[in-house]
Amino acid sequence: MSDRWTRHELLIATIAALLVGCRHVAVGAASPIPAAGALLARLRDPGLTVSLLGSPAHNGFTDGGKELFDCAAQGRIDAFFLSGAQIDGHGNVNLLGVGGRYPRLERRFQGCFGAPYLAFLVPRLILFREEHTPTTLVERVDFVSAPGTGPPGVHRPGGPSHLLTGRCLFRFDAGRFVLEALHPGESLEGVRAATGFAFGWAEPVRETPVPDEITLEAIRGPVARALADAYPRFAARLAG
Repeated sequence: MSDRWTRHELLIATIAALLVGCRHVAVGAASPIPAAGALLARLRDPGLTVSLLGSPAHNGFTDGGKELFDCAAQGRIDAFFLSGAQIDGHGNVNLLGVGGRYPRLERRFQGCFGAPYLAFLVPRLILFREEHTPTTLVERVDFVSAPGTGPPGVHRPGGPSHLLTGRCLFRFDAGRFVLEALHPGESLEGVRAATGFAFGWAEPVRETPVPDEITLEAIRGPVARALADAYPRFAARLAG
């Protein structure tokens, strides 16, 4: 098997590394890459519980989102993933719409479901957005669906733990994002140009570790097979 990795496999391996030490990870709908990362983490740690919404095989909840919310309120969810149309430098996520300011948004989406609730309750909140452009990573979101450390008067203690994109990995530190690693082929200058908010970094910026052959075999084999019931097309692409 070739050890040449794809960008999706790099992101999956990075997510698995972010979940070390968790007991229970929940992944929402329409999140194949975080789901694959959680399943890879479980393969490495069989004691990890993974709950994938929309997956008959990997979801112990029998009453949908209500049980997920109850579980989070009881402190039994260690990590959850959030994405959005916009993410800003304070860790705020916008799932409602873009263009202007609420309520006058040019484009409206389905909404936030339980995002603000879970953002306050889950200790390891990982933001994920594969697209990394100034229109998705903005200075200020057009609407706060789930708060990071802002806006003024609305605070989540600590904020999210990380923001993973198709270009790099940020950690959240003291109310702002700090560049933790650049994906192979990316540069600090390129990431700064593609990011709409200011962020910190420390020289030298490390490179995101690429998945080794054992990890690739796991992703293309047991992880792809486990993912197939919820994301059959994505699993087929992983399996090659």
